[in-house]
Amino acid sequence: MFPAEVYIERRKRLQKEVGTGIILFPGNRESPANYADNPLPFRQDSNFLYYFGLNRPDLTAVIDIDADEAIIFGDDLTLDDIVWTGPQLTIREQSAAAGVTRTAPAADLASTVAKALSHRRPVHFTPPYRPEHLLQLSALLNMPPGEVSAAASEKLIVAIVEMRNIKSAAEIDEIEKAVNISADMHLAAYKMVRPGLTEAQIAAEVHRVALAAGGQLSFPIIATIHGETLHNHYHGNTLKSGDLFLLDAGAETSMGYAGDLSSTMPVDPVFTSRQKEIYQVAFNAHEAAIAALKPGVPFREIHLLACRTIAAGMKELGLMKGDLDEAVDLGAHALFFQCGLGHMMGLDVHDMENLGEKYVGYAGQEKSTLFGIKSLRLARELKPGYVLTIEPGIYFIPVLIERWKAEHKFADFINYDKVEAWKDFGGLRNEEDFVITDTGARLLGKPIPKSIEEVEAIRG
Repeated sequence: MFPAEVYIERRKRLQKEVGTGIILFPGNRESPANYADNPLPFRQDSNFLYYFGLNRPDLTAVIDIDADEAIIFGDDLTLDDIVWTGPQLTIREQSAAAGVTRTAPAADLASTVAKALSHRRPVHFTPPYRPEHLLQLSALLNMPPGEVSAAASEKLIVAIVEMRNIKSAAEIDEIEKAVNISADMHLAAYKMVRPGLTEAQIAAEVHRVALAAGGQLSFPIIATIHGETLHNHYHGNTLKSGDLFLLDAGAETSMGYAGDLSSTMPVDPVFTSRQKEIYQVAFNAHEAAIAALKPGVPFREIHLLACRTIAAGMKELGLMKGDLDEAVDLGAHALFFQCGLGHMMGLDVHDMENLGEKYVGYAGQEKSTLFGIKSLRLARELKPGYVLTIEPGIYFIPVLIERWKAEHKFADFINYDKVEAWKDFGGLRNEEDFVITDTGARLLGKPIPKSIEEVEAIRG
């Protein structure tokens, strides 16, 4: 945990922004994998961590803005529990570390909320993303489950987003710990990959590195020779000579802060000439985007810069043609780059995604519905303290190519006859994490190989 003063100051700021009423923070519960005593790894709600820091299940917190008071509701372990868990600090003792002096049994929560409702005080909460949150809020608010999400407090959402988007120096240090562990995960893969290994063997070693460093995974590992499937969590293939291997993996620290890196490497010691051509195009887009990072620049412009760089490279290879600015404006480049350039990162690997990209990445503005651009999670003007990823990629997705070719879509910009020869290429991307500074941006964590020369050096 951070010092108690950090959590006290965060709650004070939130109270000021929201104004009046009470704020509910449902903490997460254990989630059984297949029966109650065999739970999935526990992960506390990120807003609960941000404002209270307690990484313990079955807690709910309330901030009473008008009384200037925070309360944590929960039940201490019984002797029967302690037999299995060992001695634990009481909720009161743990809460004191977050600067909270008032605690109460879980059963008292309902009367606290009911009292606020009876006095017509606003009850603020964020949209539930777990079924147990939904049912808890439904019961507390005496509201049908289907109406709960729509009743979430936009004022609270905006206040949390604007606070959590700006990372403090202490948060950046914690994120950098996660990124350094993530880098070690990728370095292990660079040194391990070879023909005959399975994706599962590499994923297992990558996971081991995270655990051995005292971390967890910030998201399920992507370790695949089929990089054209953007979020491919299947690990059943065997690597063979001529393949490209894509790893997208990150660590999470004990405090819940995430790292997120991607790397693409040849299964052989060196790239083929064909692999180099596409890899270099993506690398050029990556470097162009990094050079453009600075406060005051809308991230959407940096994304479009990467798109134009990819389109230019594909034109040089004969896969695209025509006016590239027009092609990107219309979305023709998305045959090769279907997703966004990057996203916010912090306590969540896609920071606060449950609160809505409209607020987190778009400052309340509506997102584009254009294919490719609609997958851009971050578009807003950059500010110092933002932590984000840069991850341009190039993906040859056979079903997408076949569909667009059959529809003669963007035929003025795409040479489908030449693209046909690349349908079996797969996909690639590299990804790094940056913090926006007062004058530009700084790479977080130790660098991992990125250029063709760097990759081949470590692979050799």
